[in-house]
Amino acid sequence: MQDQLSAELIAVIVAVTGGVPRVLTIDGGAALPSGSFESGQRSLQAGLRSWVERQTRQKLDYVEQLYTFADSDRAETPGRVISISYLALAREALVSGAGAGWQSWYRYFPWEDHRTGAPACLDDAILPALHRWATTEAARQRVAITFGTGDRPWNEDLSLQRYELLYEAGLVTERRRHGAGDADPALIGDAMVLDHRRILATGIARLRAKIKYRPVFFELMPETFSLLQLQQTVEALAGRRLHKQNFRRLIDAQELVEETGFMAQDTGGRPAKLFRYKRDVQTERAIAATRLPLARS
Repeated sequence: MQDQLSAELIAVIVAVTGGVPRVLTIDGGAALPSGSFESGQRSLQAGLRSWVERQTRQKLDYVEQLYTFADSDRAETPGRVISISYLALAREALVSGAGAGWQSWYRYFPWEDHRTGAPACLDDAILPALHRWATTEAARQRVAITFGTGDRPWNEDLSLQRYELLYEAGLVTERRRHGAGDADPALIGDAMVLDHRRILATGIARLRAKIKYRPVFFELMPETFSLLQLQQTVEALAGRRLHKQNFRRLIDAQELVEETGFMAQDTGGRPAKLFRYKRDVQTERAIAATRLPLARS
């Protein structure tokens, strides 16, 4: 008798609020919004939107398919579950139901936030444990590449590879569920159900890569914003500090924004000009090739 096969729809919904990248979760932060694909649903994306709205009351605008997960051990019930994930960008709104709430994605990946330098958890816990685990030259090279040790630079796009390496090394709680590892959640981030943290890492990696060639970060901005707010939003997503003048030259050169003629007064300092996104600009326009104007550390 063949195993029962079912399809699950799961959403990585991202907002940036107050300079913090936030992800919409359910079950008190333990899971991403998800639900089964039902025969009465018109399409996969329609089914996803229906589940998200039902569980959180959050309406979705920008949505793109992320990845399909079909590992044989990803479900806790008999049968094979194929998970079709989506990445959505939103502006944080009040949500309710199913233990819904917005969480900082650095709650789950504290090692990914390098805006004020390397997080303490890297040197205090993660890297020593990885160096003990890496007993071959190939493993040591993987640690160096994914975590930017030695003469290797930190690459913000490798968030998925870093999580998967920690999983393989038995250093996350999710691996401990499968009989390996001795993770300390206080040091290496909060766990999620099943493989939801892996799916979230996939969404982070996709978004970090995408903001370098397509200005999707404007989907996270209010109708009007200051250039500082825009820069802080990009920094929140990338987990890196940007060079202020170079970032502004980049935005100006790409003709992505226009002045509104109004000023923001609640800046805590001098009033700042307010801008709006020029939506008539071709959204596929490249932004500084494949590099962000990072500040020197």
